[in-house]
Amino acid sequence: MRYISTRGGCPPMPFAQAVRTGLAEDGGLLVPERFPNIAEELPAWRGLSFTAIAQRIFKLYVDDIPEDCLDALLADAFEAFDAPDVAPLVDLGELRILELFHGPTLSFKDVALQVLGRLFEHLLERSGERLNILGATSGDTGSAAIHGVRGRANINIFVLYPNGRVSPLQELQMTTVADANVHCLAIDGTFDDCQSIVKALFSDLPFKARYSLGAVNSMNWARVLAQMAYYVYASLQSTAPPLVAVPTGNFGNIFAGIAVREMGAPLDRFVLATNCNDILARFFQTGVYQRGTVRHTISPSMDIQVASNFERFLHLRLGGDSARVRAFMARFAETGEACLGPDATAGGRIAGIAIDEEETKATIRDVHRRFGYVADPHTAVGIAAARRALSSGGAAAGGTSPICVATAHPAKFPDAVGDAIGAEHAPRHAALDRLAHGAEGAAPSRRAVLPASREAVAEYLRRHAA
Repeated sequence: MRYISTRGGCPPMPFAQAVRTGLAEDGGLLVPERFPNIAEELPAWRGLSFTAIAQRIFKLYVDDIPEDCLDALLADAFEAFDAPDVAPLVDLGELRILELFHGPTLSFKDVALQVLGRLFEHLLERSGERLNILGATSGDTGSAAIHGVRGRANINIFVLYPNGRVSPLQELQMTTVADANVHCLAIDGTFDDCQSIVKALFSDLPFKARYSLGAVNSMNWARVLAQMAYYVYASLQSTAPPLVAVPTGNFGNIFAGIAVREMGAPLDRFVLATNCNDILARFFQTGVYQRGTVRHTISPSMDIQVASNFERFLHLRLGGDSARVRAFMARFAETGEACLGPDATAGGRIAGIAIDEEETKATIRDVHRRFGYVADPHTAVGIAAARRALSSGGAAAGGTSPICVATAHPAKFPDAVGDAIGAEHAPRHAALDRLAHGAEGAAPSRRAVLPASREAVAEYLRRHAA
């Protein structure tokens, strides 16, 4: 299997090189040259553990790491999860919740980043090189990436996040990690500013090479590959292809599901759920991708107006036509707007729905009242969008209940959840309690505050990168 750029300007490369490369040199994202069809293999996969399914999917896309080594790496990664099956499905009757928050940082990002940290360490040990990981986060990616690589040999990590625009607990999960290879950079700007700085530094090819930059953001194909496992796992626990609602910010999580449907996994429709930062919802309603102003919400991981993984969807939707992808992205970069037209809706199989804050809170309250289940604000956006899609589009296929992807433990957002259902009902988690209350012996918070400037971040890297 080889990997190509969505913009067509790079020679194909093997998996190990694609993982190290992150963003392609022509500014595009790396995608596999093909999506293998797994439809005939799926009956034999029913009943397999989550880890076993992940191992099978990785082997379809990785042919330059020995299979036994790859199997061991994945098994070790998922040992870090509290849930025995990693991604349990919780049945609420009207829908099922795919809980992806049982990893070390209580976020769905752990599924991929526990794998990616081990992949990096293995590849660097094999090559004798070092790596400086550079990433941007709107909340959960940063802490999950840090916990995936903290203390690992030959790796430094630099995480940019918007100062004052992640939850206090999300920030503490990053800044209290004491390992010397961890650097947290609070940027005076928005997440989109952070993401733009990261992309600019990756696009500076001499700088990228000199400082051996690597990516952990969802621009890294290995992130998407790991996430594909839980969509296959969930689909095999359904009696008919389910509707799947995905709270979406950077488009990586939902693209993983779209990719496995492309491979033949039994998935029906997708509901792309956003908060009021609705660039993606508007695109799937109108075919126009138009940048707006980032608004600060109670679901901060979705406070994004430029979704980095969207380009992978474009490449897939346009049949791999790199010239059209380049033209679309160039128009968007120049004007803040580009139109795909009728190609946007993927044959009506992706519905974009935006949920405001009042409906988000009302959904948290209603789900708690009716089912005794507490959803975090991002998951509540997905639940509300799924309900709206079902009310307008009829029942799910075969009568199977829809699946809503739960992206974070509700204890990470105590203020928003407590405001919706009362502080006395807001769930807690021991790991977060230790952070919030400064447990004895806890590491002090460490961070550097920088302006939203490419040069300021570049200078920090010059001083601190290995």
